[in-house]
Amino acid sequence: MSEKRDYYQVLGVAKTASDDDIKKAYRKLAMKYHPDRNQGEGAKEAEEKFKEGKEAYEMLSDPQKRAAYDQYGHAGVDPSAGGFRGGQEGFGGFAEAFGDIFGDIFGQQGGGGRRGGGGQQVYRGNDLSYGMEISLEEAARGKDAQIRIPTWEHCETCGGTGAKPGTKAKTCSTCNGSGTVHMRQGFFSIQQTCPHCHGSGKIIPEPCTSCHGAGKVKKQKTLEVKIPAGINEGMRIRSVGNGEPGTNGGPPGDLYIEIRIKQHDIFERDGDDLHCTVPVPMTTAVLGGTIEVPTLESKLEIEIPEGTQHGKTFRLRGKGIKGVRSAYPGDLYCHVTVETPVKLTEHQRKLMKELDESFRNGGDKHSPNAKSWVDRVKDMFK
Repeated sequence: MSEKRDYYQVLGVAKTASDDDIKKAYRKLAMKYHPDRNQGEGAKEAEEKFKEGKEAYEMLSDPQKRAAYDQYGHAGVDPSAGGFRGGQEGFGGFAEAFGDIFGDIFGQQGGGGRRGGGGQQVYRGNDLSYGMEISLEEAARGKDAQIRIPTWEHCETCGGTGAKPGTKAKTCSTCNGSGTVHMRQGFFSIQQTCPHCHGSGKIIPEPCTSCHGAGKVKKQKTLEVKIPAGINEGMRIRSVGNGEPGTNGGPPGDLYIEIRIKQHDIFERDGDDLHCTVPVPMTTAVLGGTIEVPTLESKLEIEIPEGTQHGKTFRLRGKGIKGVRSAYPGDLYCHVTVETPVKLTEHQRKLMKELDESFRNGGDKHSPNAKSWVDRVKDMFK
């Protein structure tokens, strides 16, 4: 471009724009004209606009440079005229904004670390996951549990330095102790973790034989975990700071305890409700009576009305589970299964035949569902 355009015009902002507005405008421009998003025809023009936007942002994002530009124009920041110089080619003054948009352009976050003391990269430790299996009763009532998890402690042999006793670590020659290196691609560069020292800024020529240079050793520790009453399958409990330790003094990750509930012999859980199948003798279903049904707390007797049919459901309010976020407990649903007698004696068979004959002589009043079903079958074939 033969003649430089006004920096505010390049970014499409007013001269009174705030620092945040300037940063947002540059993010938008950089994403639009980034070379990786503009290939083939028009790539050269996009590259020029990207460079132009970068230069404008470098000047307007710096308070001193912006003040000089506002007063003297391009002459106030022109290196040949003794003005302010921009940052290093491709990275320099726009590093902060470019770091923010890096994930937007490439579909990833712009690094998981931060600067620590001495310029080293500091990383948060990874989160850990632990599966815990409990019974339905324990899930309903809650419990205090103990689990064994891996932990890391400073190596006693080397005092946490990672170096063999009598020796010490040396500054990494690849990154000069900064923990990072710059990879140039065309007209810009990317800051990456040093592949030689992995961000520590140090190299250990003679690693400690106990921790193999890590400065820490893996052990087991017992952790107290409180399982809240009403917890359900798949819910997770977060234990802050009990994950893997960070790198170079970074914070540790968290431990997530994922709950699995064992299959119960009697009950099936559906949210806060419980379901169970209750076998009822044929005679009780016919004549009526009482049966005993279990709950998670005790046993209850329920009335079976005369003529109860197979599949009938009885609802016991408040006999389910009170969930962790529920104000009231759920219900218990008892699904009736009418049992047909088996292994009859000759006398019993004779009585059943007599009973069946009496039912037949009584018409359809004893089997209303069967009568309705037969009628529907006849209608289907008409």
